Amino acid sequence: MIDANALRSTCLEFNGATEEFPFPGHPDVATFKVGGKIFALTTVDAVPLSVSLKCDPEEAERLRATHPEVVPGYHLNKRHWNTVSLSGDLPDRLVLDMIEDSYDLVVASLPRAQRLLLDWPGGR
Repeated sequence: MIDANALRSTCLEFNGATEEFPFPGHPDVATFKVGGKIFALTTVDAVPLSVSLKCDPEEAERLRATHPEVVPGYHLNKRHWNTVSLSGDLPDRLVLDMIEDSYDLVVASLPRAQRLLLDWPGGR
């Protein structure tokens, strides 16, 4: 099961990833960004822990239909974001793949020069 420390470590393993706490009224909300854009958002002390991740719209719908732990992004564009419960019911590999896909989607939207600086191969 992925806990807050594992989630943080996973997100920060990606090239150029940073962690910020940008909401003064919600100091426990962490964002993970690349190129200044969010690819993961979580409330670090929530029980159960969840993470919001960017997702291709068609894949987002498929994941929601297949896994009750995946719901439309909370307070986010529901077409492009999913909120994923990390209660342990989803396989860790699936969650890790969703995090990587979110990072890849955000990096793909960055200008070419930024992508080159990140040494991003266009997918892993």
